[in-house]
Amino acid sequence: EATDLALAMATVGLVSAIIIGVAVINWGVRTGRTRVLKQVSEQSSDELRGLYSDDETVYAGRLTARPGSIEPLTLHVAVVGLAILIGWLLLEGIVWVEDMLWGQPDSVWPGEAGEGTTLLGYVPLFPLAMIGGVIVQIFLDRTGNTHLLDHETMKRIQGLALDILIVAALSTISLAVIAEFWETFLILSIAGVVFCVVMLLFFTPRIIPEFWVERGIADFGQSMGVTATGLALLRVADPDEESPALEAFGYKQLVFEPFFGGGLVTAISIPVMYATGHVYWIFVPMLILFVISLAAGIYYCRGVRKGRWTDPTMEMVKDRD
Repeated sequence: EATDLALAMATVGLVSAIIIGVAVINWGVRTGRTRVLKQVSEQSSDELRGLYSDDETVYAGRLTARPGSIEPLTLHVAVVGLAILIGWLLLEGIVWVEDMLWGQPDSVWPGEAGEGTTLLGYVPLFPLAMIGGVIVQIFLDRTGNTHLLDHETMKRIQGLALDILIVAALSTISLAVIAEFWETFLILSIAGVVFCVVMLLFFTPRIIPEFWVERGIADFGQSMGVTATGLALLRVADPDEESPALEAFGYKQLVFEPFFGGGLVTAISIPVMYATGHVYWIFVPMLILFVISLAAGIYYCRGVRKGRWTDPTMEMVKDRD
């Protein structure tokens, strides 16, 4: 039952993120808060419909290999699979280490009850697959083979994976479980959506000094759904990557994703609360971290606007220009 409720809430988050995120982007365009997208009155009918006209030439990707040797799309999917495989091997490795040290009854430190404690076994594959992607990227950089991968083709694979994720999540929901616990489901869903919207519209302009819509919408999508949701919304707000939002989001992910949002801290939170019988061991440290992060962001933003220091994202824009 808990799994069905979690899947249902995750689906609500995904769908709400897309609907609300696109609405916020449209609102930002109409009110002049976006730095990339132009006014609606300046857009063609095809742009408003989300389509390309016959006169426009837009490529889905660039061929990096000859189809007679290997299908380029197959090559890109294989690289994605390699990153996932590396992440899986890393996950299996840390689970094995845990089993040897404290995870099983015959471990070195099985605990007071002698049954072992499983923590790292709850870590999802995604953050480690992301590390696998970094490893693949470093390998390609060091060997001078980055030309084998096309950025636009990777974005097409990403978009397809996101669509499959949403459809799969919708198809696995148990309506009977939702009907049984509809009050809890409704309260948690509304509270989560309202919290994320307030963070986006009220706090983001006070934390991010430049390109706050473009940068904030990516974090909003990730908070409501998954990283791919944030990237999808970012593509809507900044389709040609004219802002530093994508780079800033990527750098943040390297620090954030392995620990939060499905990372190590998220994975061990439930086992810790179950083992201690209290939520405070997780709630209090996370609340303190949240308040400190919020205060630091507001202080930083005020400092940038008062000229005490410069925003690194603006340096990125200058370097591009």
